[in-house]
Amino acid sequence: MIRRIRFALGAVLGVAAFAAASAGATADATATLLGVSKDWSALTSGTGTSKICYALSKPISTDPRKAKRDPIYFLITDWPGRRAKSEPQAVPGYQYREGSTVIAQVGDDKFEMFTQNDGGAGSAWVRQRADEVRLVDAMKRGQQLIVIGTSKRGTMTHDTYSLAGLSDALDKIHTACGM
Repeated sequence: MIRRIRFALGAVLGVAAFAAASAGATADATATLLGVSKDWSALTSGTGTSKICYALSKPISTDPRKAKRDPIYFLITDWPGRRAKSEPQAVPGYQYREGSTVIAQVGDDKFEMFTQNDGGAGSAWVRQRADEVRLVDAMKRGQQLIVIGTSKRGTMTHDTYSLAGLSDALDKIHTACGM
């Protein structure tokens, strides 16, 4: 339990500024922890049209382990101001190779994500809304998510996330953002 609380507090501090910047909120926006559900945390940030709610997790394992990287997360975000629900995003802790794709895999299901580098950081998103829905549904039914990407320097990474607690974290964010 202490580990989960520490994770949640670290997640709030580490991702609040990132999430606020992604949502277009002011730099001084702070995140509010909605709860911790096993390996996932639920948070909200911003107000009005810049309010966002997101579930996030850190990987339970990474390969290569010794690669120097910033914090690594997988987020699923509700953006009420944009009427967007459950948008998955991979944050690898490095910049992606220009023009590369990322694979998110749950069991035998694979989903292609496009990459974008901004301000020294990389992120990956699912291109089509129907695929976002399929990925999140697979994650709710699955046990683990593997995200495979290639860094700007050519290093291929494999980040494995536990999906324990995801459904509860998603319920919390959907309620908080009215989605």
